[in-house]
Amino acid sequence: MASIGEFDPLNTRVPATKIEVTVSCRYAVFLPLSTLLVVLYLQAVGTKEWREFGRTEVIDNTRNPDFVRKFVLDFFFEEKQNLRFDVYNVDSRSCNISKHDFLGQTFCTLGEIIGSTGGRLERTLSGIPGKKCGVIILTAEELSNCRDIATMQLCANKLDKKDFFGKSDPFLVFYRSNEDGTFTICHKTEVIKNTLNPVWQPFTIPVRALCNGDYDRTVKVDVYDWDRDGRHDFIGEFTTSYRELSRGQNQFNVYEVLNPKKKGKKKKYINSGTVTLLSFKVESEYTFVDFIRGGTQLNFTVAIDFTASNGNPSQPTSLHYMSPYQMNAYAMALKAVGEIIQDYDSDKLFPAYGFGAKLPPDGKISHAFPLNGDGDHPNCVGIEGVLEAYFQICVEENITDGSQYFVLLMITDGVISDMVQTKEAVVNAAALPLSIIIVGVGPAEFDAMEELDGDEVRVSSRGRLAERDIVQFVPFRDYVDRSGNQVLSMARLAKDVLAEIPDQLLSFMKSRGIEPRPALSSSPLPELHRHI
Repeated sequence: MASIGEFDPLNTRVPATKIEVTVSCRYAVFLPLSTLLVVLYLQAVGTKEWREFGRTEVIDNTRNPDFVRKFVLDFFFEEKQNLRFDVYNVDSRSCNISKHDFLGQTFCTLGEIIGSTGGRLERTLSGIPGKKCGVIILTAEELSNCRDIATMQLCANKLDKKDFFGKSDPFLVFYRSNEDGTFTICHKTEVIKNTLNPVWQPFTIPVRALCNGDYDRTVKVDVYDWDRDGRHDFIGEFTTSYRELSRGQNQFNVYEVLNPKKKGKKKKYINSGTVTLLSFKVESEYTFVDFIRGGTQLNFTVAIDFTASNGNPSQPTSLHYMSPYQMNAYAMALKAVGEIIQDYDSDKLFPAYGFGAKLPPDGKISHAFPLNGDGDHPNCVGIEGVLEAYFQICVEENITDGSQYFVLLMITDGVISDMVQTKEAVVNAAALPLSIIIVGVGPAEFDAMEELDGDEVRVSSRGRLAERDIVQFVPFRDYVDRSGNQVLSMARLAKDVLAEIPDQLLSFMKSRGIEPRPALSSSPLPELHRHI
């Protein structure tokens, strides 16, 4: 089965969640019994080219096929994964799809299927003018091995001495093998100082990160001696697999650490030490897809900077200028993020606010005005207070039960001036079901904004650390495609700013002991489509 990753020029590094899509069709009684087949096409990012991904089996003499052959797709929340399903009446043995009768098609994203009630999307087929083409039902289910988490502990014995004044400072680096023969780093242990017999702390890693669901895929482990200057000394390597590791502590999980260069030079070379698996266990954890299938809604709100530094929107020099030929950076950031998140919000209603503009009739600066002009339900007070407003709203509405999760997108051309208050608001907001994305547009320096992005150092205020990392900041200029391809620019931006959302949602749910509800059941098919 081909992987959806083959159609991805963004070079995804994190292994995807595997989603199994089941297809059924329902036709009204006036359609003759037919021999039916469904073909799935994927759209490449950037080029918009449709390429065939796979086909169901052929089912004879039916109006209501439930296809057994599934489509297994790699799911990336942060990408808009466009799908097209074409239905055909097969009237010959030809593999050439153009030789068969086209009965209709539907377009959707993988996120739409997952985000639908119970992971079940029902769509009317189209494509033949003036004809009722029937209904296609698409059901998405996460493969069970995507939720497995492995915890293991290793030790080493008699490693090579690498330090002149001491022994060695060893650490391990794990790599999973890719289908093209390359390796991708997936874990690095801590460094144990000044020993040739280290015992590393137990660590936890998703099974899909270790082997991408293939239990027999090679896992390569390099052993290094840590050096302060970053030029770590290679001690040796060994290979294993998830299946071997899963057998736990036994004589087969003692690995010789081999250094190919030393082995080639020294005839009496045996090894550079051994590494032993001390313990290994696998547990299942709830996943992002579990919560979405259980009804958790992603609520998307946007705040857009209209301060004077953006320039007059009617002038081409303005960051808000609406060119007839291309979208501005504000529009691209909004489209890139919003088009993905909307698949997980059932009502598709998104509050949108501006701040910093002089509004008629009095020309006073407004720190929170609804972009649609409807001020009946304002719920934020500009960029300097929007986080604190969210804190108040979430508390008042008691929405910390796992039924909703909020994503706030702020697009601005300048640095936040009240950083002390903003940090306080971020620390408070980290206790809420909220993730914050800040996109900087224009040529300004955004160094101060990096303080809010807690990837390296957790945000703190008045001695209190944020309990979660909830902020992702990026400057838009880093994602502009040099060839001018706006679709690719937006895809790159979305990929970076949204990639952390699933883990941030899970960290909140786990910290509150919230479990996903059972997958919601969707409504049955209308009787018209249930006739045989």
